[in-house]
Amino acid sequence: MTDFLTSIGYNHWILPVLLVLPLVGAAVVLLLAHARPDARDGEAADSEWSRSGAIRWATLIVFLLEFVLSVGLWWSYDPASPNWQAAVDWSWVPAWGARFTVGVDGISLFMVLLTTFIMPLAVLGGWTSIRDRLGAYYALLLVLTTGMLGVFVSLDLLLFYVMWEVMLIPMYFIIGMWGGERRLYASIKFFVYTMLGSLLMLVAILYLWNAAGGTSFAYTHVLHAASATGGAAALWLFGAFALAFAIKVPMFPLHTWLPDAHVEAPTAGSVILAGIMLKMGTYGFLRFAMPFFPGAALHPAIRTLMIVLAVIGIIYGALVAMVQPDFKKLVAYSSVSHLGFVMLGIFALTLQSVQGALMVMINHGISTGALFLLIGMIYERRHTRALDAYGGLARVMPMFAAFLTLVSLSSIGLPSTNGFIGEFLVLIGSFRTRPIAAALATTGVIFAAAYLLWAIQRILYQPLARPENRALRDLNARETTLLVALAVMIIWIGVAPGPILRRMEGSANRFVQLVQRGTPTGPMQASTEAR
Repeated sequence: MTDFLTSIGYNHWILPVLLVLPLVGAAVVLLLAHARPDARDGEAADSEWSRSGAIRWATLIVFLLEFVLSVGLWWSYDPASPNWQAAVDWSWVPAWGARFTVGVDGISLFMVLLTTFIMPLAVLGGWTSIRDRLGAYYALLLVLTTGMLGVFVSLDLLLFYVMWEVMLIPMYFIIGMWGGERRLYASIKFFVYTMLGSLLMLVAILYLWNAAGGTSFAYTHVLHAASATGGAAALWLFGAFALAFAIKVPMFPLHTWLPDAHVEAPTAGSVILAGIMLKMGTYGFLRFAMPFFPGAALHPAIRTLMIVLAVIGIIYGALVAMVQPDFKKLVAYSSVSHLGFVMLGIFALTLQSVQGALMVMINHGISTGALFLLIGMIYERRHTRALDAYGGLARVMPMFAAFLTLVSLSSIGLPSTNGFIGEFLVLIGSFRTRPIAAALATTGVIFAAAYLLWAIQRILYQPLARPENRALRDLNARETTLLVALAVMIIWIGVAPGPILRRMEGSANRFVQLVQRGTPTGPMQASTEAR
C-alpha cells in the first residue's frame, strides 16, 4: 500500500484535496437544492422527494470519498520521521507573509482520521430527522468539515485562524436553524463564548507576527518568535491562547455553553460537537499554547491551576451528569468530565499522560459520538429524551439495547474497550508528576460507571410499564450499519491500541521534550516552507 501511495504522489495532494472536496460538495448540494424540478403539479411531491434524496446521497458520497482518501494517511505516515508529513506550502497572501502551509504529524494525523470517520456517520445518523432546507443544512456540514480539517492541518497561523472561524459559523447556523425549542439561545451563547476567545487569540497571533518581524505567519517562524518572548508578555499571550482553547474544550468553569448547545443541536450537530469540535481546544494546547509559551505553561501557579481545573472538571462533570433527567444533557456533562482527563494528561507532561490524552481525544469522539447517535435514534421514535419516559426497552429493541450497553461500557472505560487505554495512560502518566491529582481523577471513573450504568438500567432493564414503549421498532439497516462501524472501532482500539500508539509516540515525545526544554528544537522546527 505504501508503494502504491508513493507511486501516485499521495502526500503531495492529499491534504489540499481533503480541504477542497467538501467545498466542491457544498456547491453541488446547493445546485441540487435550487434546481427547478421539471414536473407537473401532480408530480411535484415526487420530484421534491427525489431531489431531497439526491441531496442526501450527494452529501454522503462526498463524505465517504473524503474518508476513503484520508485512510491512506495511515500507511503513508512515517512515525520515525521528525518532519511534517504530506506537507504542502503555497503562496497565499505575500504582502502579509501568509502562506497556505499544511501538514500532519502524529498528533494531527488522528484528528484528521477521526473527522473523516465521524462525518459520514453523522450524516447517516440524521438521515431522516432533517426534513426542511436540506440544501443549506448539508452545505453547512460540508463547509464545517473544511474548517475542522483546516484547524488540524494548518501550519500558518493566519490560515489556522481563518479555519478556526470557518468552522464556527456553520455550527452556529446548524444549531440556530435546525435545533430544538431553545436553539437561538444555545446558538448565540455558543457563538459569543467562542468568538470572545477567538478575538483574544487573534490579538496574540498579530502580536507574535509583529514580534517575528511582520514577514511571516509560518508556524516555525512564529514558534521561534514566541520562544524569545518572556516575562509578563509571555504570560498574557499564553493567557489569550489558553482562554480561546479552554472555552472550546470546554474546561470548568467555561463549560456552560456546552450543555445548551448539545441539547438544542440536531443529532448530527451533537455528534460533531462532541466527536470533533471539542478536540480543537485540546489540540490547540498541544500545538500552540504550550509549545509557544512553555515557560508560562509550566509556571508553577499556572500549571497547578490548569491541573486543578482539570480535576474539578472530571469530578464536577461526572456528578452533574449523575443527576440529569435528560439523557442528552447527561452525555453532554460527561464530555466535560472526559475532556478533563485530556487536560490533566497534557499538563502532567509525561509521555504516557500525553499519549493517554490523545487516546482519550480519539476514543471520546467515537464513544460519545455513538451515544449521541443512539439518543437521536430513540428520540425519533419517542420524541423525548427524559430517562423516566423509558424502561424495559431491551424487550422490544434488543439490537438497540446491545449497542447502547456496549457504547456505555466503552465510555466508562471497561478493559478491552477503547475507553480504557486512554484513561489508564493518563492516570499512570499523571501519577508520576501529580499523584494527588491522579488519585482524585480516578474517582471520575467510578462516577462515570454510576451515571451511565444507572441510565441504561432505567432505559433498558426496568419493567416495560409504558404502553407507548411496547410498539417501538428496533434499529433498521441504516442505523445498524453505522453503529456496527463504531462498535468495530470500539473493540479494535480496546484490544489492539498498539498501531495507534506507535504512530503518535514520536510526536507526543517531541512535544514533551519541546515544552520541558522551552526551546524550539526537533520536529517543531522542521520547516515546510518552499521559498
